Amino acid sequence: MSSSIFYHTGFLGYCTVPACIVTLKALGVVTLGAAAELMRRYEYDVIIIGAGPAGLTAALYTARSKLSTLVLEKLAPGGQLLNTEKIEDYPGFDTITGLALTEKFERQAQAFGAQIKIEEVTDLFPTQKLVRTHDAEYQAKAIIIASGGYPRKLNIPGEKEFAGRGVSYCALCDGAFFRDQIIAVVGGGDSAVEESIFLTKYVRKLYLVHRRNEFRAQKILIERAMKNEKIAFVLDSVMEEIGGTKEVEWATIRSVKTNDRHKLDLQGVFIFVGYIPNHEYIREHLAHDPEGYLLTDTNMQTSVPGVFAAGDIRQQLTRQITTAAGDATTAAVAAEKYIEKLQQATALPTARER
Repeated sequence: MSSSIFYHTGFLGYCTVPACIVTLKALGVVTLGAAAELMRRYEYDVIIIGAGPAGLTAALYTARSKLSTLVLEKLAPGGQLLNTEKIEDYPGFDTITGLALTEKFERQAQAFGAQIKIEEVTDLFPTQKLVRTHDAEYQAKAIIIASGGYPRKLNIPGEKEFAGRGVSYCALCDGAFFRDQIIAVVGGGDSAVEESIFLTKYVRKLYLVHRRNEFRAQKILIERAMKNEKIAFVLDSVMEEIGGTKEVEWATIRSVKTNDRHKLDLQGVFIFVGYIPNHEYIREHLAHDPEGYLLTDTNMQTSVPGVFAAGDIRQQLTRQITTAAGDATTAAVAAEKYIEKLQQATALPTARER
């Protein structure tokens, strides 16, 4: 990693932070272009955006390959793992908490030299391999985008409070915890109906709550759900509140036609009303599907050479810890190969060698 660059501004002293830059621009001391030059600048071989399972796995492999590696995470390492209380489907562990698995991922990546910074990425310019945060500017030879995504929320009372304690956004992750219990699924698309069918393997009864009279899901999925004796349809209805003591015990349902409300006694609520890829910071076009998930080749490379994607942000069939780790492994190895070819072509030393 190269040393940071500090600029002296005269009456304001040394200026490297955005607040100072904004002041300079307002005073007319520097132009917009010059202001960008006042930010700290660092160089790495690989920059990884996101410190979930994909990002930390990628960091493990790139750092282990002696590439200077920076992981940028806006909140805390772990990503969606931090919302998972108990994990039973990660190989090698009968059961482990999301936090404990995150700590293992993090320690292992750092043990090989990966650097993790809590900084929110504000801008990514893929063709330049340039990343900006509120605090600094980073240049890389290769970028791995592993910022994942997040389930669309209902934003109703109790949803946040009972997350991981009866409220879930992943049937495959948490379905087995609700054996012989009563749950509700909210949503009307393919995911909601398909996951409802899956969840009937475990639960005693399932209420499928949808705000319209007709589903957006494929007809074949709807037909299968209608034939399932465990599924009760609650149509033209919305969920307004989730409640309980220590765990979920009930949910309030309101009819959109009559405004009548009633309470369902249940032990779990699964919400499938959409998933949002986290890539608002990307400032240049990267090929993606209609829902915004990045498209990659088999090496996890996006439409821009040297820019890779791994985990939940990438278009794929499933979004699991195991698939995130697999994507990241491939992306990291591919990034290493990309840098090797780049160095052969340009005879550039690695950032660590400078």
